Amino acid sequence: MMAKKKIQKLLVANRGEIALRVMRSAREMGISTVAVYSDADRNAPFVRFADEAVHIGPAASKESYLVIDKLVKVCKDLKVDAVHPGYGFLSENGDFARALEKAGVLFVGPSPHAMKVMGDKLAAKEAVKGHGVPLVPGTEGAVSGMEEAMKVARSIKFPILIKAAAGGGGKGMRIVEKEEELKEGLERAISEAQNAFGDGSVFIEKYVAGPRHIEVQIMADAHGNTCYLFERECSVQRRHQKVVEEAPSAVLTPELRKRMGEAAVAVAKSVDYTGAGTVEFLLDEQGDFYFMEMNTRLQVEHPVTEMITGLDLVKLQIRVAEGEKLPFKQEDLRINGHAVEIRVYAEDPANNFLPDIGRLVTYRPPQGPGVRVDDGFEEGMDIPIHYDPMIAKLITHGATREEAIERMERAIDDYAISGIETTLSFCRFTMGHPSFRSGKYDTHFVRDHFKPEVLDGRDPEEMAAAALVAAALGNGEARSTTVRPAPALSPWKLKRR
Repeated sequence: MMAKKKIQKLLVANRGEIALRVMRSAREMGISTVAVYSDADRNAPFVRFADEAVHIGPAASKESYLVIDKLVKVCKDLKVDAVHPGYGFLSENGDFARALEKAGVLFVGPSPHAMKVMGDKLAAKEAVKGHGVPLVPGTEGAVSGMEEAMKVARSIKFPILIKAAAGGGGKGMRIVEKEEELKEGLERAISEAQNAFGDGSVFIEKYVAGPRHIEVQIMADAHGNTCYLFERECSVQRRHQKVVEEAPSAVLTPELRKRMGEAAVAVAKSVDYTGAGTVEFLLDEQGDFYFMEMNTRLQVEHPVTEMITGLDLVKLQIRVAEGEKLPFKQEDLRINGHAVEIRVYAEDPANNFLPDIGRLVTYRPPQGPGVRVDDGFEEGMDIPIHYDPMIAKLITHGATREEAIERMERAIDDYAISGIETTLSFCRFTMGHPSFRSGKYDTHFVRDHFKPEVLDGRDPEEMAAAALVAAALGNGEARSTTVRPAPALSPWKLKRR
């Protein structure tokens, strides 16, 4: 059992909005904070917010935020008790956790063993298969060559999905529809996996058609109590990465929610997990779900879980790291209302979501009831080219799903950003789309419903839908929520003015 150690000083080994978000919870707990920053972040809000801040190198993350020795030295020099890694960077790096442990510093996260097993998709599948967790049919280990790949593909039937064992984010992933495409798909997946992760190992799974991406938040202490904090729907994605998330899912029944939650707990227990983690599942059109992977850290979309549970996940992470028991059991947890989150990226949705780095000439986030903005930028700042182009996370909460979505529409309209292109216009389109409003959407939402023309009102299908709504309202019918086009001069349309 973990010995209790009260944290007095916490170093946040990250940057931007997540660094600020962690520091705010730490400050409320009476814990002093240390920021580390690169050249690119010298004037960032998280650096000013921290009680102490240390420069750790050039803008490139491989020379600053990813250098374990530099971070450990700061911990020793400033007598830091613990490190919170946020997400990304070193958050799932077992070597970092071990280096901290050797230096006598707590790592706010799971054990290096749990990170290693769950960081390898094949090892994760092996760990959970004896715990009653549903798995997608496919190979149990890395594919040895073309002959084995063809044999497996024929047995589970096309289409199949080739996936990198060591990666994520859509890299090293290929959908193969038929036999004659297998050789090229396999070679490309192996090459991409090798280039991205230094490991060309790939495995094969049955491709699940029309899937929804459902993830379950878990929290576990070192005293045997592991709970699921309900689910998040993360099916609106571009390039296999999430853009819109909501909690709870619009399609889960209480019975299915319980089964998925208990499966997530089983996954966590398979590696004696402690702290916050997320178990990701695919849900098919028949209501069957399959384990995909486990993320052994705080997720970008954790605020929607906080909004519907009333829990502060960062504070819980810190208390678990200190050796405390979770202050609740599974039966104590309830879902309160509905929450939606959008990621505001510096990307141009009209140009295949390509990054659009530049200066925030105008930056005024929305306010009001049920609105939360987690950001790390201010007006006049430049978006660095060296890191992920996320500017902020916009979260809304309502008593119902409809209210949360309507509140999100209002908040997007109130969000004033100019100088760069952002994903706000795409997210506004998503909020008003009939498939999203009905809850009947899957991971192919962008492919099936989004075209750049819809952002400037030239799409005939969307214009027809808007006309029908206008006609219904004109006839005095009840207010429709099918689609509500964005105002023509919404602030996020002030492009480069």
